[in-house]
Amino acid sequence: MNKESVGIVETEYHDISNPIILDSGETLDEVTVAYETYGELNKEKSNAILICHALTGDAHAAGWHEGDKKPGWWEMVIGPGKALDSEKYFIICSNVLGGCKGTTGPSSISPKTGKEYGVDFPVITINDMVKVQKELIDSFGISQLAAVIGGSMGGMQVLEWMVSYPRMMKKAIAIATAGRSSPQQIAFNTVGRQAIFSDSKWNNGNYYDTCEIPSNGLSLARMIAHITYLSDESMDIKFGRGLQDKDEISYDFSVDFQVESYLKHQGETFVKRFDANSYLFITKAVDLFDLSANDSLIDGFKNVEAKIKIISVDTDWLYPTEQSMELVTALNANDVDVSFSEIKSNYGHDAFLLERGQLNYIFSNFLSENVVDDLMIEDIATIRENADIVEAAKLMLDKHLTHIPVVTDDCKLIGIVTSWDLSKSIATNSNHLKDIMTKKVKYCHANDSIEEIARKMRKFDISCLPVVDEEMKVLGLITTDQISNLLS
Repeated sequence: MNKESVGIVETEYHDISNPIILDSGETLDEVTVAYETYGELNKEKSNAILICHALTGDAHAAGWHEGDKKPGWWEMVIGPGKALDSEKYFIICSNVLGGCKGTTGPSSISPKTGKEYGVDFPVITINDMVKVQKELIDSFGISQLAAVIGGSMGGMQVLEWMVSYPRMMKKAIAIATAGRSSPQQIAFNTVGRQAIFSDSKWNNGNYYDTCEIPSNGLSLARMIAHITYLSDESMDIKFGRGLQDKDEISYDFSVDFQVESYLKHQGETFVKRFDANSYLFITKAVDLFDLSANDSLIDGFKNVEAKIKIISVDTDWLYPTEQSMELVTALNANDVDVSFSEIKSNYGHDAFLLERGQLNYIFSNFLSENVVDDLMIEDIATIRENADIVEAAKLMLDKHLTHIPVVTDDCKLIGIVTSWDLSKSIATNSNHLKDIMTKKVKYCHANDSIEEIARKMRKFDISCLPVVDEEMKVLGLITTDQISNLLS
């Protein structure tokens, strides 16, 4: 363990008090969520980041459990000094609904029967998973997340957050994912589920009391899926046509090649940590995922408000770059603030779990990009156009101001008065504010970048800008002093 780790952590559990109504129409009356947190929630509750895990992940994203031989699955980006800095952010990661690592799923006890749900567990969707995450976030009293971040199925959850709760996060990062599952992706999941169904020990999902699990079927499902997580290049580099523990081909059906041995090991290891029924329900949720409306992702993303980063992997053939670009195009069509990065890696889909340097760099840059809304002063004084000079002067003295937006009765910006304007009123012997105020006023919007606003202020040699919404109603002010403090 090094100084960049969050150290020893424990998984915690939250019981949701109200029933969860699922997309299928079914209801789960009792839901428990397993989660971990890293860092401290600040007084304003504005520094929380939600991490969404991939298909077979869990809540243990960083740090070490007592006795563990390896840390959480995203240790490379979470911790002091890393992109997801636990000394700056309050990081939350929960196990998804339908999982088998502490959150309610098919291996949980049904309150109605007193036995494991098995296949009586209701079919769930990505949206259902996000509903449960939202309940957890609400339990902290967090009204808006600083960011939601995830890759693969975790990226699907991020996209669902953007659509279902558009004002609940300032930023979102979706990695190696898609806005809807393609026929090829559904096909691979279908074959994996059939492998489990065909195992006699699956017993129609009722294997919890038999002391036998469908290990052959689950292992085969994992082997099939794991192939899609790699790239041809990574397999060639890692294995080539190397033989496993032998000098020559055996000419039988024993394991000859290293890649065969590797996949067999992956399947056997997976069986020890994952539940077959959970695999069925979670892969089905991935298949059902489709954020398009009227068969259009543009329509599906029409309400997105967060600032978005889409990331793909150049060698990912499971969720190829073309699908990420489809997301970018749909978001751009809705005038969403979206940017795109492509990771260069021979790891394939798994690169989002392995490319430490590139991910830390991309995350850091994106999360450090500030907008006006992050800095602006919201509690500001305004004045009406029909006010007189004395009233404006007294307001400036009382509030220690140098700039006051001039607004209509419904708070729409029509000008600005400065201390320089008041000086001008003496020279021109003016008594009315409308005679000396600046009417052609420069302004900005809450989602404008700080860099863009700083350039604008330098260009026009101004030290303060009113912040307005689409209807020109004043939301606040931003000053060069605030920007200077941020930079320092």
